[in-house]
Amino acid sequence: MVVTAKQRAPERRKRVTILGSTGSVGCNTIDLIVRNPDAYEVEALTANGNFEMLAEQAKRVRARVAVVADESKYDALKVALAGTGIEAAAGAEAVVEAAARPADWVMAAIVGAAGLAPTVTAVRRGAVVALANKESLVCAGQVVLAEVKRSGAILLPVDSEHSAIFQVFDFDQRDRVERIILTASGGPFRTRTLDEMKHVTPAEAVAHPNWSMGAKISVDSATMMNKGLELIEAHYLFDMPGEKLEIVVHPQSIVHSLVAYIDGSVLAQLGTPDMRTPIAYALGWPRRISAPSARLDLGKIGQLTFEPPDFVRFPGPMLARQALQSGGAAPTILNAANEVAVQAFLKGRIGFLDIARVVEGALERTPGRSLGSLADVHEADSAARRIAIELMSVGALSA
Repeated sequence: MVVTAKQRAPERRKRVTILGSTGSVGCNTIDLIVRNPDAYEVEALTANGNFEMLAEQAKRVRARVAVVADESKYDALKVALAGTGIEAAAGAEAVVEAAARPADWVMAAIVGAAGLAPTVTAVRRGAVVALANKESLVCAGQVVLAEVKRSGAILLPVDSEHSAIFQVFDFDQRDRVERIILTASGGPFRTRTLDEMKHVTPAEAVAHPNWSMGAKISVDSATMMNKGLELIEAHYLFDMPGEKLEIVVHPQSIVHSLVAYIDGSVLAQLGTPDMRTPIAYALGWPRRISAPSARLDLGKIGQLTFEPPDFVRFPGPMLARQALQSGGAAPTILNAANEVAVQAFLKGRIGFLDIARVVEGALERTPGRSLGSLADVHEADSAARRIAIELMSVGALSA
Protein backbone atom coordinates (compact mmCIF):
# COMPACT_ATOMS: atom_id res chain seq x y z
CA MET A 1 0.00 0.00 0.00
CA VAL A 2 1.00 3.62 -0.34
CA VAL A 3 1.26 4.47 3.34
CA THR A 4 -0.76 7.23 4.93
CA ALA A 5 0.60 9.68 7.45
CA LYS A 6 -1.65 8.43 10.26
CA GLN A 7 -0.63 4.79 9.98
CA ARG A 8 2.04 3.57 12.36
CA ALA A 9 4.42 0.63 12.18
CA PRO A 10 5.82 -1.12 15.25
CA GLU A 11 9.13 0.15 16.58
CA ARG A 12 12.05 -2.18 15.92
CA ARG A 13 15.70 -2.19 15.00
CA LYS A 14 15.62 -1.98 11.25
CA ARG A 15 17.45 -4.24 8.86
CA VAL A 16 18.26 -2.14 5.80
CA THR A 17 19.16 -2.74 2.16
CA ILE A 18 20.31 0.07 -0.11
CA LEU A 19 19.86 -0.44 -3.85
CA GLY A 20 22.20 2.07 -5.46
CA SER A 21 24.37 2.85 -2.44
CA THR A 22 27.13 4.72 -4.29
CA GLY A 23 24.84 7.35 -5.85
CA SER A 24 23.90 10.62 -4.19
CA VAL A 25 20.83 9.26 -2.38
CA GLY A 26 22.66 6.08 -1.39
CA CYS A 27 25.62 7.99 0.04
CA ASN A 28 23.33 10.24 2.05
CA THR A 29 21.50 7.18 3.38
CA ILE A 30 24.82 5.65 4.44
CA ASP A 31 25.69 8.92 6.19
CA LEU A 32 22.50 8.79 8.25
CA ILE A 33 22.98 5.12 9.15
CA VAL A 34 26.55 5.75 10.31
CA ARG A 35 25.24 8.52 12.57
CA ASN A 36 22.75 6.07 14.12
CA PRO A 37 24.76 2.82 14.39
CA ASP A 38 22.58 1.26 17.09
CA ALA A 39 19.32 1.75 15.19
CA TYR A 40 20.11 -0.06 11.94
CA GLU A 41 21.84 -3.14 10.60
CA VAL A 42 22.67 -3.39 6.91
CA GLU A 43 21.69 -6.46 4.95
CA ALA A 44 22.84 -5.56 1.44
CA LEU A 45 24.37 -2.78 -0.62
CA THR A 46 24.37 -2.61 -4.42
CA ALA A 47 26.16 -0.43 -6.94
CA ASN A 48 26.45 -0.25 -10.71
CA GLY A 49 30.20 -0.25 -11.24
CA ASN A 50 31.95 1.67 -8.47
CA PHE A 51 33.28 -1.35 -6.60
CA GLU A 52 35.85 0.68 -4.65
CA MET A 53 33.24 2.87 -2.97
CA LEU A 54 30.89 -0.08 -2.59
CA ALA A 55 33.54 -2.08 -0.73
CA GLU A 56 34.38 0.88 1.48
CA GLN A 57 30.72 1.41 2.34
CA ALA A 58 30.12 -2.27 3.01
CA LYS A 59 33.02 -2.40 5.46
CA ARG A 60 31.94 0.84 7.09
CA VAL A 61 28.40 -0.35 7.86
CA ARG A 62 29.26 -4.07 8.16
CA ALA A 63 26.89 -5.14 5.42
CA ARG A 64 26.19 -8.83 4.95
CA VAL A 65 26.53 -8.68 1.18
CA ALA A 66 27.79 -6.22 -1.45
CA VAL A 67 26.69 -6.52 -5.07
CA VAL A 68 28.13 -4.80 -8.14
CA ALA A 69 25.94 -4.90 -11.25
CA ASP A 70 28.93 -4.84 -13.60
CA GLU A 71 30.05 -8.47 -13.67
CA SER A 72 33.55 -7.50 -14.84
CA LYS A 73 34.12 -5.88 -11.42
CA TYR A 74 33.37 -9.03 -9.41
CA ASP A 75 36.95 -10.19 -8.88
CA ALA A 76 38.08 -6.72 -7.84
CA LEU A 77 35.17 -6.43 -5.39
CA LYS A 78 35.93 -9.84 -3.94
CA VAL A 79 39.58 -8.88 -3.39
CA ALA A 80 38.54 -5.57 -1.78
CA LEU A 81 36.32 -7.45 0.68
CA ALA A 82 38.76 -10.29 1.39
CA GLY A 83 38.94 -11.16 5.08
CA THR A 84 35.89 -9.09 6.07
CA GLY A 85 33.31 -11.85 6.02
CA ILE A 86 31.17 -9.73 3.65
CA GLU A 87 29.77 -11.72 0.75
CA ALA A 88 30.51 -10.38 -2.75
CA ALA A 89 28.26 -10.88 -5.77
CA ALA A 90 27.87 -9.41 -9.25
CA GLY A 91 25.44 -9.09 -12.12
CA ALA A 92 21.91 -7.83 -12.69
CA GLU A 93 20.37 -10.99 -11.26
CA ALA A 94 22.47 -10.63 -8.12
CA VAL A 95 21.10 -7.09 -7.65
CA VAL A 96 17.58 -8.48 -7.81
CA GLU A 97 18.56 -11.22 -5.36
CA ALA A 98 19.86 -8.53 -2.99
CA ALA A 99 16.43 -6.90 -3.08
CA ALA A 100 14.90 -10.25 -2.15
CA ARG A 101 17.00 -10.62 1.00
CA PRO A 102 15.24 -10.21 4.38
CA ALA A 103 15.52 -6.48 5.01
CA ASP A 104 12.72 -4.59 6.74
CA TRP A 105 13.44 -1.37 4.85
CA VAL A 106 14.77 -1.01 1.31
CA MET A 107 16.09 2.18 -0.23
CA ALA A 108 15.27 1.99 -3.96
CA ALA A 109 17.79 4.47 -5.36
CA ILE A 110 18.96 2.90 -8.62
CA VAL A 111 18.60 5.57 -11.29
CA GLY A 112 16.37 4.92 -14.28
CA ALA A 113 14.41 1.94 -15.53
CA ALA A 114 17.25 -0.32 -14.36
CA GLY A 115 15.83 0.07 -10.86
CA LEU A 116 12.42 -1.38 -11.76
CA ALA A 117 13.12 -5.11 -11.33
CA PRO A 118 14.85 -4.90 -7.93
CA THR A 119 12.26 -2.39 -6.68
CA VAL A 120 9.40 -4.70 -7.64
CA THR A 121 11.23 -7.61 -6.02
CA ALA A 122 11.39 -5.72 -2.71
CA VAL A 123 7.72 -4.78 -3.07
CA ARG A 124 6.67 -8.36 -3.75
CA ARG A 125 8.04 -9.59 -0.44
CA GLY A 126 6.13 -6.88 1.45
CA ALA A 127 9.04 -4.67 2.52
CA VAL A 128 8.90 -1.00 3.45
CA VAL A 129 10.30 0.54 0.26
CA ALA A 130 11.74 4.04 0.37
CA LEU A 131 11.22 5.10 -3.24
CA ALA A 132 13.88 7.36 -4.69
CA ASN A 133 13.64 5.67 -8.08
CA LYS A 134 10.79 7.70 -9.57
CA GLU A 135 11.17 5.91 -12.89
CA SER A 136 9.69 2.73 -11.41
CA LEU A 137 6.32 4.44 -11.01
CA VAL A 138 6.66 6.49 -14.19
CA CYS A 139 7.20 3.52 -16.48
CA ALA A 140 5.19 0.90 -14.58
CA GLY A 141 2.91 2.71 -12.14
CA GLN A 142 -0.16 0.50 -12.41
CA VAL A 143 1.89 -2.69 -12.36
CA VAL A 144 3.91 -1.60 -9.32
CA LEU A 145 0.86 -0.46 -7.36
CA ALA A 146 -0.88 -3.76 -8.12
CA GLU A 147 2.10 -5.55 -6.59
CA VAL A 148 1.99 -3.22 -3.58
CA LYS A 149 -1.67 -4.02 -3.01
CA ARG A 150 -1.08 -7.75 -3.41
CA SER A 151 1.88 -7.95 -1.02
CA GLY A 152 0.95 -5.34 1.57
CA ALA A 153 4.25 -3.53 1.00
CA ILE A 154 4.60 0.11 2.04
CA LEU A 155 5.91 2.84 -0.28
CA LEU A 156 7.50 5.87 1.34
CA PRO A 157 8.38 8.70 -1.09
CA VAL A 158 11.96 9.98 -0.91
CA ASP A 159 12.04 12.65 -3.63
CA SER A 160 12.00 15.93 -1.72
CA GLU A 161 8.82 17.02 -3.50
CA HIS A 162 6.84 13.86 -2.81
CA SER A 163 8.12 13.60 0.74
CA ALA A 164 6.91 17.16 1.27
CA ILE A 165 3.48 16.33 -0.15
CA PHE A 166 3.25 13.18 1.97
CA GLN A 167 3.95 15.16 5.13
CA VAL A 168 1.05 17.58 4.56
CA PHE A 169 -1.42 15.39 2.65
CA ASP A 170 -4.59 14.43 4.53
CA PHE A 171 -5.19 10.88 3.33
CA ASP A 172 -8.41 10.64 5.30
CA GLN A 173 -9.82 13.58 3.32
CA ARG A 174 -8.38 12.95 -0.11
CA ASP A 175 -11.57 14.31 -1.66
CA ARG A 176 -10.95 17.63 0.15
CA VAL A 177 -7.68 18.14 -1.72
CA GLU A 178 -8.10 20.76 -4.44
CA ARG A 179 -4.64 20.47 -6.00
CA ILE A 180 -1.06 19.39 -5.45
CA ILE A 181 1.61 21.94 -6.34
CA LEU A 182 5.07 20.61 -7.18
CA THR A 183 7.87 23.14 -6.85
CA ALA A 184 10.78 23.29 -9.30
CA SER A 185 14.05 25.16 -8.94
CA GLY A 186 14.05 25.91 -12.66
CA GLY A 187 17.54 24.45 -12.95
CA PRO A 188 20.72 26.21 -14.06
CA PHE A 189 19.20 27.61 -17.27
CA ARG A 190 16.05 29.14 -15.85
CA THR A 191 16.82 32.58 -17.31
CA ARG A 192 18.49 31.53 -20.56
CA THR A 193 16.90 31.93 -23.97
CA LEU A 194 16.33 29.06 -26.36
CA ASP A 195 19.16 30.35 -28.52
CA GLU A 196 21.53 30.38 -25.56
CA MET A 197 20.51 26.86 -24.58
CA LYS A 198 21.49 25.53 -28.01
CA HIS A 199 25.11 25.74 -26.91
CA VAL A 200 24.82 24.30 -23.39
CA THR A 201 27.52 21.77 -22.52
CA PRO A 202 27.11 18.64 -20.36
CA ALA A 203 29.38 20.21 -17.72
CA GLU A 204 27.04 23.20 -17.46
CA ALA A 205 23.93 21.02 -17.34
CA VAL A 206 25.12 18.90 -14.41
CA ALA A 207 25.99 21.96 -12.30
CA HIS A 208 22.71 22.37 -10.38
CA PRO A 209 22.49 25.65 -8.44
CA ASN A 210 20.93 24.15 -5.28
CA TRP A 211 21.19 20.37 -5.13
CA SER A 212 24.04 17.86 -5.33
CA MET A 213 22.83 15.06 -7.62
CA GLY A 214 24.08 12.55 -10.16
CA ALA A 215 24.58 13.48 -13.81
CA LYS A 216 21.33 12.03 -15.18
CA ILE A 217 19.10 13.59 -12.53
CA SER A 218 20.93 16.92 -12.90
CA VAL A 219 20.30 16.99 -16.65
CA ASP A 220 16.64 16.12 -16.03
CA SER A 221 16.49 19.11 -13.70
CA ALA A 222 18.11 21.33 -16.31
CA THR A 223 15.54 20.34 -18.95
CA MET A 224 12.77 20.29 -16.30
CA MET A 225 11.90 16.78 -17.45
CA ASN A 226 12.42 15.76 -13.83
CA LYS A 227 9.33 17.79 -12.95
CA GLY A 228 7.37 15.94 -15.59
CA LEU A 229 8.49 12.60 -14.20
CA GLU A 230 7.58 13.79 -10.70
CA LEU A 231 4.13 14.85 -11.89
CA ILE A 232 3.48 11.30 -13.11
CA GLU A 233 4.90 9.86 -9.89
CA ALA A 234 2.63 12.11 -7.81
CA HIS A 235 -0.38 10.89 -9.80
CA TYR A 236 0.34 7.31 -8.71
CA LEU A 237 1.55 7.98 -5.16
CA PHE A 238 -1.39 10.17 -4.15
CA ASP A 239 -4.07 8.90 -6.53
CA MET A 240 -4.60 12.38 -7.95
CA PRO A 241 -5.78 13.06 -11.52
CA GLY A 242 -3.50 15.05 -13.78
CA GLU A 243 -5.75 18.11 -13.74
CA LYS A 244 -5.15 18.45 -9.97
CA LEU A 245 -1.36 18.47 -10.36
CA GLU A 246 0.45 21.75 -10.93
CA ILE A 247 4.04 22.98 -11.20
CA VAL A 248 5.47 26.27 -9.98
CA VAL A 249 9.07 27.47 -10.28
CA HIS A 250 10.66 28.33 -6.93
CA PRO A 251 14.37 29.15 -7.46
CA GLN A 252 15.39 29.01 -3.78
CA SER A 253 14.32 25.34 -3.33
CA ILE A 254 13.08 26.02 0.21
CA VAL A 255 9.38 25.21 -0.23
CA HIS A 256 9.55 21.62 -1.45
CA SER A 257 5.89 21.27 -2.49
CA LEU A 258 2.40 22.26 -1.40
CA VAL A 259 -1.09 20.82 -1.01
CA ALA A 260 -4.12 23.09 -1.48
CA TYR A 261 -7.48 22.25 0.13
CA ILE A 262 -11.02 23.25 -0.78
CA ASP A 263 -11.29 25.67 2.15
CA GLY A 264 -8.48 27.81 0.74
CA SER A 265 -5.75 26.43 3.03
CA VAL A 266 -2.42 25.69 1.37
CA LEU A 267 -0.02 23.54 3.40
CA ALA A 268 3.66 23.39 2.55
CA GLN A 269 6.79 21.64 3.83
CA LEU A 270 9.93 23.80 3.99
CA GLY A 271 13.58 23.02 4.57
CA THR A 272 17.07 23.67 3.30
CA PRO A 273 17.92 21.82 0.06
CA ASP A 274 19.53 18.71 1.59
CA MET A 275 18.39 15.23 0.62
CA ARG A 276 19.22 13.92 4.07
CA THR A 277 16.00 15.50 5.33
CA PRO A 278 13.54 13.46 3.22
CA ILE A 279 15.77 10.38 3.49
CA ALA A 280 15.77 10.71 7.30
CA TYR A 281 11.98 11.03 7.27
CA ALA A 282 11.67 7.76 5.36
CA LEU A 283 14.45 5.98 7.27
CA GLY A 284 13.02 6.86 10.66
CA TRP A 285 9.36 6.43 9.77
CA PRO A 286 7.04 6.29 11.65
CA ARG A 287 9.17 8.43 13.99
CA ARG A 288 11.37 11.33 12.96
CA ILE A 289 15.10 10.96 13.49
CA SER A 290 17.83 13.57 13.71
CA ALA A 291 19.51 14.72 10.50
CA PRO A 292 22.54 17.03 10.14
CA SER A 293 20.91 19.24 7.50
CA ALA A 294 21.47 22.98 7.87
CA ARG A 295 18.58 24.54 9.76
CA LEU A 296 16.27 26.90 7.92
CA ASP A 297 16.73 30.60 8.74
CA LEU A 298 13.95 32.49 6.96
CA GLY A 299 15.18 35.82 8.29
CA LYS A 300 18.55 35.26 6.69
CA ILE A 301 17.01 34.10 3.41
CA GLY A 302 14.78 37.15 3.40
CA GLN A 303 12.69 36.38 0.34
CA LEU A 304 11.07 33.39 -1.36
CA THR A 305 9.95 33.84 -4.97
CA PHE A 306 7.67 31.91 -7.29
CA GLU A 307 6.97 32.09 -11.01
CA PRO A 308 5.06 30.07 -13.61
CA PRO A 309 7.07 27.59 -15.67
CA ASP A 310 7.87 28.35 -19.32
CA PHE A 311 6.84 25.27 -21.28
CA VAL A 312 8.12 26.74 -24.55
CA ARG A 313 11.71 26.81 -23.35
CA PHE A 314 11.23 23.73 -21.17
CA PRO A 315 8.68 21.40 -22.83
CA GLY A 316 9.50 18.35 -20.68
CA PRO A 317 6.65 18.77 -18.16
CA MET A 318 4.08 19.23 -20.93
CA LEU A 319 5.31 16.09 -22.70
CA ALA A 320 4.94 14.23 -19.41
CA ARG A 321 1.44 15.58 -18.86
CA GLN A 322 0.47 14.49 -22.37
CA ALA A 323 1.90 11.02 -21.68
CA LEU A 324 -0.07 10.80 -18.44
CA GLN A 325 -3.27 11.78 -20.26
CA SER A 326 -2.60 9.23 -23.01
CA GLY A 327 -2.05 6.50 -20.43
CA GLY A 328 -1.01 2.95 -21.20
CA ALA A 329 2.61 2.73 -22.29
CA ALA A 330 3.02 6.45 -23.01
CA PRO A 331 4.79 7.25 -19.70
CA THR A 332 7.05 4.21 -20.26
CA ILE A 333 7.95 5.54 -23.71
CA LEU A 334 8.57 9.02 -22.32
CA ASN A 335 10.93 7.71 -19.65
CA ALA A 336 12.86 5.36 -21.94
CA ALA A 337 13.38 7.95 -24.67
CA ASN A 338 14.47 10.52 -22.11
CA GLU A 339 17.06 8.13 -20.64
CA VAL A 340 18.50 7.44 -24.09
CA ALA A 341 18.55 11.12 -25.03
CA VAL A 342 20.16 12.26 -21.77
CA GLN A 343 22.94 9.71 -22.12
CA ALA A 344 23.52 10.81 -25.72
CA PHE A 345 23.72 14.44 -24.60
CA LEU A 346 26.17 13.59 -21.80
CA LYS A 347 28.37 11.86 -24.40
CA GLY A 348 28.21 14.87 -26.72
CA ARG A 349 26.19 13.15 -29.45
CA ILE A 350 23.20 15.51 -29.42
CA GLY A 351 22.52 19.04 -28.24
CA PHE A 352 20.72 20.05 -25.06
CA LEU A 353 17.52 21.08 -26.85
CA ASP A 354 17.52 17.80 -28.77
CA ILE A 355 16.65 15.87 -25.61
CA ALA A 356 13.03 17.03 -25.64
CA ARG A 357 12.85 16.53 -29.43
CA VAL A 358 13.90 12.90 -29.06
CA VAL A 359 11.26 12.33 -26.39
CA GLU A 360 8.55 14.00 -28.44
CA GLY A 361 9.52 12.02 -31.52
CA ALA A 362 9.49 8.73 -29.63
CA LEU A 363 6.04 9.47 -28.21
CA GLU A 364 4.76 10.16 -31.73
CA ARG A 365 6.37 7.13 -33.38
CA THR A 366 6.18 4.35 -30.78
CA PRO A 367 2.92 2.39 -30.94
CA GLY A 368 0.73 2.79 -27.87
CA ARG A 369 -0.28 -0.25 -25.91
CA SER A 370 -1.74 -1.23 -22.56
CA LEU A 371 0.44 -2.48 -19.73
CA GLY A 372 -0.73 -5.53 -17.83
CA SER A 373 2.58 -6.98 -16.71
CA LEU A 374 6.28 -6.25 -16.31
CA ALA A 375 6.83 -8.04 -19.63
CA ASP A 376 4.61 -5.45 -21.31
CA VAL A 377 6.62 -2.67 -19.63
CA HIS A 378 9.93 -4.11 -20.82
CA GLU A 379 8.59 -4.51 -24.37
CA ALA A 380 7.40 -0.88 -24.52
CA ASP A 381 10.65 0.33 -22.95
CA SER A 382 12.77 -1.53 -25.50
CA ALA A 383 10.68 -0.31 -28.44
CA ALA A 384 10.97 3.31 -27.28
CA ARG A 385 14.74 3.03 -26.89
CA ARG A 386 15.08 1.68 -30.43
CA ILE A 387 13.00 4.53 -31.82
CA ALA A 388 14.98 7.12 -29.84
CA ILE A 389 18.27 5.74 -31.15
CA GLU A 390 16.91 5.77 -34.69
CA LEU A 391 15.79 9.38 -34.34
CA MET A 392 19.28 10.43 -33.33
CA SER A 393 21.14 8.25 -35.85
CA VAL A 394 19.28 9.36 -38.98
CA GLY A 395 19.30 13.06 -38.15
CA ALA A 396 15.52 13.18 -37.89
CA LEU A 397 15.55 15.88 -35.21
CA SER A 398 14.19 19.20 -36.38
CA ALA A 399 16.37 22.26 -36.11
